[in-house]
Amino acid sequence: MSGRVLRLVCTAAVAAQAALVPASATAAPQPPNTGQRSAAAVLTDFQRIYGQAEKAAETYRTTAGQLAKQRTQAGRLDAALTRARRSLLDSRAAAGRLARQQYQGTTGLSPYVRLLLARDPQHALEEGHVIGQLSRERAGTVGRLVAGEKRADDLAAQARKALAARTALAARQQKARDEVRGRLHDVEKLLASLTAEQLKAVAESEANGITGAQQRLLASGALGTGTPPSQEGEQAVRYAVAQLGKPYQWGAAGPSAYDCSGLTSRAWGAAGTEIPRTSQEQWARLQRIPLTELRPGDLVVYFPDATHVALYLGDGMVVQAPRPGARVKVSPVAANPVLGAVRPDPGGEPLRRYAPPKLPADALNGSDQGYYAALAAETSAR
Repeated sequence: MSGRVLRLVCTAAVAAQAALVPASATAAPQPPNTGQRSAAAVLTDFQRIYGQAEKAAETYRTTAGQLAKQRTQAGRLDAALTRARRSLLDSRAAAGRLARQQYQGTTGLSPYVRLLLARDPQHALEEGHVIGQLSRERAGTVGRLVAGEKRADDLAAQARKALAARTALAARQQKARDEVRGRLHDVEKLLASLTAEQLKAVAESEANGITGAQQRLLASGALGTGTPPSQEGEQAVRYAVAQLGKPYQWGAAGPSAYDCSGLTSRAWGAAGTEIPRTSQEQWARLQRIPLTELRPGDLVVYFPDATHVALYLGDGMVVQAPRPGARVKVSPVAANPVLGAVRPDPGGEPLRRYAPPKLPADALNGSDQGYYAALAAETSAR
């Protein structure tokens, strides 16, 4: 992604909850005649375009995880196939020796005739035992050869299937990457059509929308009253806070940059609990809890398609990696439209004593939705 795209993306805007556009919208708008449009209308366009980019980015993240697993599986199959082929070569060599022995034995008396003509019956019986053992060994050699050929054929078929799956996943990942870049290019075109005054008006509209949504959420009593985190939840919170100021990069999971679910999955991994990599998987597979039971360390999931996630800090605030161009920061829990919350450690007991980590002075700086990190520089330069 070009530096210009990232620079411009971080000046874009997304609507507050009241301006949320259904995820079913698919057509990216052309740059409108913004001189006659309100800030709310421009926000609606940003919401639609960036919603599509978020969905494509989530597809990219999901596919990246699937591709990594597929590569691991393909590696195991290739190693197993190599071992099977080596074993098959050994079995074929043994079968060749057996064939030669059979051919050489056809010119003399059979072992059973020699047994009947033997002068020493005891010795003959012992020889008969050896003959029977050799016969069983020969049968085993043939059996191993047949089984080895079947296993090698099966593994080769599985390896071909795994390769086809990996190729399809790689193509899907590339398509998702191109989709993200295309949508961000649409944002760039829309931004290029705005004046400094319009950008400022959109930024103010966004900020006012977040403030109003946060006030309504707190006044409703929908958030918990301060339950302490579990021991692992505290560790996850402290890890996330330690990442404040690091850049957003979609597809990244640290340690130098993060996307939204990269931050939450890495924080809980550092606390000793492995959770799914993407926000959609976190929403689908982790235990859901009501907002009234939120405690630090829980995950807040956003948008109808669960395409964004943040880690709850307490007191109505979250730690999040907002959007491309922004940095990891502390934001109001209502900075984006809340879908619900999940708990990675449902069996974890709350701590008896909990002291929240101290936040740096600039923890709240920057746009909570990730679009206005460079707004001041953009507007002052015009």
